[in-house]
Amino acid sequence: MTQPPRPIATPCVKVCIVDGESNICLGCYRTLPEIGGWSRLTDPERREIMAALPERRTRIRPEKLGLLGN
Repeated sequence: MTQPPRPIATPCVKVCIVDGESNICLGCYRTLPEIGGWSRLTDPERREIMAALPERRTRIRPEKLGLLGN
């Protein structure tokens, strides 16, 4: 019997709005190429991106984040 596939860790919060100024999603702080290729990345690649997300949040103007309650 085969094992079901394990879930892929993701920072997605189902708020997909990309900021044109920073090119970062206002919900998860990833870029469009990262979002699109997420399922093809290795676990170490995903962990590296996820570690960078808190810093990326600082690249988005606070008033834009306020629109989403972030």
